[in-house]
Amino acid sequence: MNVLERVVWDAIEITVAGERAICDPSGALFLPADGVLVVSDLHLETGSSYARRGSFLPPYDTMATLRRLQTVIARLQPSAVISLGDSFHDAGGSGRMPEIFRDHLLALMGGRDWFWVAGNHDPVPPEGLPGRSVSELALGSLVFRHEPLRGAEGEIAGHLHPGARIVQRGRSVRRACFACDGARMVMPAFGSLTGTLNVLDRAFAGLFSPDSLMAYMLGQDRVYPISGGQLRA
Repeated sequence: MNVLERVVWDAIEITVAGERAICDPSGALFLPADGVLVVSDLHLETGSSYARRGSFLPPYDTMATLRRLQTVIARLQPSAVISLGDSFHDAGGSGRMPEIFRDHLLALMGGRDWFWVAGNHDPVPPEGLPGRSVSELALGSLVFRHEPLRGAEGEIAGHLHPGARIVQRGRSVRRACFACDGARMVMPAFGSLTGTLNVLDRAFAGLFSPDSLMAYMLGQDRVYPISGGQLRA
């Protein structure tokens, strides 16, 4: 296994393409050398997006996601945040966001650099929000983009909402996870109304070295490193 790991508070520190990275139980990734926090697939305003199509969900997903983001920002105090695509559930989500939510987000953005990576759900820059909109972003040996590219190395991507399933003592457990083989990572979705896709699904085929794949499963208050051989479809 070419992934160096050690426990840091309730998180796990690994290396991706030679860069130190901390997998936080919240589903955020922290790069301590640069003070950069990475979150993926916030899918803000999912509830209002469904409501526009006649499917009514409780309208609390945006605030729940922002509060979780506030907690991890307060704890890690990043100098910059990368939102790794699908920050909003659709291209109009930022324009629909109620003022109270917008003010909360602006407070989180204050005093730090903020990068909006374009996603398939939100390919255009968010309306009326500061920060820099990019298609992808390079930092050290890493490249941050929304959708993973087959054959890429040093990549941190999102989009696929990875989840892992294990069976122990006859009990099946499935959780969102960071999927990584030491050369690249696909991040879990951070949004409150997002689901998961099993890392053994064919959508992940060819992305990871089977012998080095690790699923860093998110527990309630810690991260659990699970080797690829322990995973179940």
